Amino acid sequence: MKKHLMVALAVLALLSALIVTGCSKSESQASVVATAPKEAVSAPVVAPAGTLADGIYFAMADDFDDAGWRETVTVTVSGGSIVAADWNGVNVNGGVDKKAYDKGGRYNMVKFGKARAEWSQQAADAEAYLVKNQKSGSVDEIGSVSIHVDSFNTLVAKALSSTPVGRGPYVDGAYFAIADSYDNDWKEFVSLTVINGRIAGAYWSGLNSKNEEKKAYDKAGRYNMVKYGNAKAEWYQQAKDVEQYLVKNQKSGSVDEIGSVSIHVDSFDALVNKALSQGPVALGPYADGRYFSVADTFDTGGWKTSVSLYVHNGSIVNVYYSGVDKDGRDKQTVAKDGGYGMIKASAIKKEWHDQAKAVEAYLVKTQDPKKVTLKSDGHTDDIAGASMSVSDFFTQAQKALAAGPQK
Repeated sequence: MKKHLMVALAVLALLSALIVTGCSKSESQASVVATAPKEAVSAPVVAPAGTLADGIYFAMADDFDDAGWRETVTVTVSGGSIVAADWNGVNVNGGVDKKAYDKGGRYNMVKFGKARAEWSQQAADAEAYLVKNQKSGSVDEIGSVSIHVDSFNTLVAKALSSTPVGRGPYVDGAYFAIADSYDNDWKEFVSLTVINGRIAGAYWSGLNSKNEEKKAYDKAGRYNMVKYGNAKAEWYQQAKDVEQYLVKNQKSGSVDEIGSVSIHVDSFDALVNKALSQGPVALGPYADGRYFSVADTFDTGGWKTSVSLYVHNGSIVNVYYSGVDKDGRDKQTVAKDGGYGMIKASAIKKEWHDQAKAVEAYLVKTQDPKKVTLKSDGHTDDIAGASMSVSDFFTQAQKALAAGPQK
């Protein structure tokens, strides 16, 4: 341990911040990239070859950067030398890791930052330099790299200053689980990111029937646990503490274990277990956010069909199919209260809101409103739980996705 600490301190003492091109940009952000002369700084020697203890080392940045990423480094040592390195990151909202996000075409440093190459490619070059030379490199030494490498170098030193952590029990990737139904108007969900077999990122939130996201709703001052519930802190603040406990301890914590928390954590624990048991999920094709569309005119029953969707990690994770009448009433609510009366005429003896739930589940499963087979009268045989006409739903779902996420 003393040897590792001395090595890391030597590295950190020699590290210099480099001002270079290549800031992170999302696909919706355009920016002017400022360039600066590169400093010819010799990269610090990590350790003499053959002197490191064998094992897998891991380090993570203390917090998320302005772009919402918390960088990580995994270093593998064998025979006393570094044989592999992984420079990656987790997003503040969970989902896929930084490399997968970039390879999925979502980071776009070349398009929006005029970088030499995409972030994942440049990260691979920095990793390769470290393995080949057994020292971290500057942008002058790694000719193909223009991104900031000081964070990588710092995390390498931080990782090697600790003892090896080994590899965790999980398959790397993004994990997701959402509650089956709304509880007190919210359907909670959990999004996890696993790197080196360990939970490196966690995000706990929820969605209401309008697909408003619980943390944003709370931050806007609309949940008010402190004001009306005498809570220790607002819900989003307590949720963050629960997330951090999971990442730090690799297990869910109780209220007694997480002293800053007074909210119920059982639902979080259950969703974490559910997500991990289901296995990793891929990055979907859609931009994250809330989508909405409502029909332009009332139908013969006096309703304007409405569809609300929520996309997380590129996939549709929640759908609300309803409608609004001239009095502003919600169609699902009216049906639940017995004011619609479809069950009497239904071939499958289900009320409108129950059939709507089956339609919602179908879209979440197929992820594409164009995949349904509709008959000329608007019905379909694709959804066992719906005998009503559903063409209006799929029309509005297509319109919502085409319009993009709401700001």
